[in-house]
Amino acid sequence: MATVAKPLNELAEVIRLFGEAFEQANRPSVIERKVLREIASCRSAALGGHVDQCDDCGKIRISYNSCRNRHCPKCQGTNRERWIERREGELLPVKYYHVVFTLPEQLNAYCMFDTEYFYQQLFICSRDTLLTFANDEKYLGARPGIIGILHTWGQTMSLHPHVHMIVSGGGVTETGHWKNTRTGGRYLFPAEAMSKVFRGKYMEAWIKWHQAKGKLPDDTTRKLLYNKKWVVYCKLPFGGPKGVIEYLGRYTHKVAISNHRLKAIDAEGVKFTYKDYRDGAKTKQMHLSGIEFLRRFCMHILPSGFRRIRHYGIMASRNKPKLHYRQILMGVKPRSREKRDWKTIARERMGYDPDLCPCCKTGKMIRIQSFSANAPPLENLMKQNSH
Repeated sequence: MATVAKPLNELAEVIRLFGEAFEQANRPSVIERKVLREIASCRSAALGGHVDQCDDCGKIRISYNSCRNRHCPKCQGTNRERWIERREGELLPVKYYHVVFTLPEQLNAYCMFDTEYFYQQLFICSRDTLLTFANDEKYLGARPGIIGILHTWGQTMSLHPHVHMIVSGGGVTETGHWKNTRTGGRYLFPAEAMSKVFRGKYMEAWIKWHQAKGKLPDDTTRKLLYNKKWVVYCKLPFGGPKGVIEYLGRYTHKVAISNHRLKAIDAEGVKFTYKDYRDGAKTKQMHLSGIEFLRRFCMHILPSGFRRIRHYGIMASRNKPKLHYRQILMGVKPRSREKRDWKTIARERMGYDPDLCPCCKTGKMIRIQSFSANAPPLENLMKQNSH
């Protein structure tokens, strides 16, 4: 894997420049303020760090600690690779399908008002729709493995809640046998039929939410949602487990916007690139004020503890022994489940050695000093180390 060039602009810079004005104008929640402040301080002296020195040429390197926030665009690399590595050891030698369930834009206001409930139902209703068809002998008659990944954003950081589902092209029957889909691999389940089932399940949850609040749902909105064709998009099957991993590498640990898409940050606002899928997926640029940019970013900050990647069926945690047994039956060699440190992952999966001297390219960087958050100036630390 080639090393990606460091971006010229960062989300942290936007927060430092416009964060205070944004908070005054929009009154973000406690969680949103916490996320913004952690991202702004990521890999800065505010979080502490350490000093390394090359054992060959003597080069000094100062490294600051990461915030490790899941919304931070700088903190997802090794987390993504570690997660993918685990999933590689859990795939079966079968086809996998990609299904996307999208909420209509009329539900965006509800998602912003009660984020946890409506995103939870997005997962539940998408899963239950797939299992409804999977349990039907007409389509499969077995329990598949499913990985669900929540995305809430569009290319311009507008609210666009949808969940990506990676589904095995077969499943385990009640008698414990493996059964492939009946379509010969052409498709998983009919998209139009899934759309109707998904709509029915989600609308039931929508009505229950109103009932729990002690009020009736708006009749106009209800009719509009029932009459609307809900988008359930089924892509062609992946080309085996390798195709699944390539996909997961692009999508699992994405955040609302990456630093590489930020093209300019100044007193006027932020300029960033996006793909316009209504115009042939052309890459274009958008300019937003700093306050509006942060408002859009905060729409995608999830509630504390909310899981945006979930596993169902034979991929669920409680079913891992059954999955590993199934792998053995299918001739898949079990992999080590040992958790590896981030430096090993960086070397083997991300194309760079964090211990290699960036100057002479032959020496090894050795830690000679650590410092805590908001420590004294580094000059003082270095003098202390030299005595």
